[in-house]
Amino acid sequence: MRRLALPAAVLAGALLLTACGKDSTDGGRPVPVNGDPGTTTSTTPPTTQPSSEPTTTAPTQPATTAKPTAKQVYVQPGNYADNPAVQGLMTSYPLYFQALVAKDDTILKKRFPSFFYADVSQGIQDARRNGWVMKPPGSVVVVGARSTPSNTVAVQMCRSQSTQYWDPKTRNWTVVAPNGSPEVIEMVKTGLGWMPYRLATSKGVNCAGVRYPA
Repeated sequence: MRRLALPAAVLAGALLLTACGKDSTDGGRPVPVNGDPGTTTSTTPPTTQPSSEPTTTAPTQPATTAKPTAKQVYVQPGNYADNPAVQGLMTSYPLYFQALVAKDDTILKKRFPSFFYADVSQGIQDARRNGWVMKPPGSVVVVGARSTPSNTVAVQMCRSQSTQYWDPKTRNWTVVAPNGSPEVIEMVKTGLGWMPYRLATSKGVNCAGVRYPA
């Protein structure tokens, strides 16, 4: 009986060591108090998967709205508002006047027909060379529109005094015209609409009594 008891104790100890060894080598995870390895918490931080949705970054500075510039010239169509050539003049003249104020004919060279650019560029260059300045706002009033044999429309208008250059040296206008000065621009129809084609003679255009909006 004594010789049979020892192998039984040894066998029980071996089974106990085998059970403990299984949990101690199971992926290096700690065994919970209740002995359930399925509820253990890993000490390794979870790996974050990249999101499939695009991310947006908020602007570091608030968006600003450009301050509108003051109107430089007022073009009044008079009784010719329905004339397509006059409508084209109302669209293009502010750009022309902007070039006069800035004394920069670059935009005219790029956007206007070459004949018109050649007619007005010299005056802009003279203003830049002599230091003349423009004092907007100016006013332009259409007083007539007639077709020409060249398939253009001659738009007759009167320009207010403030559409002429001011000479700071002589403290006077380069063109003195208290009642306004006449100007005739031939308009031509292009793929971009009606555009200034060239300057024409202003003979016969009367600006007496014309009222200017500015």
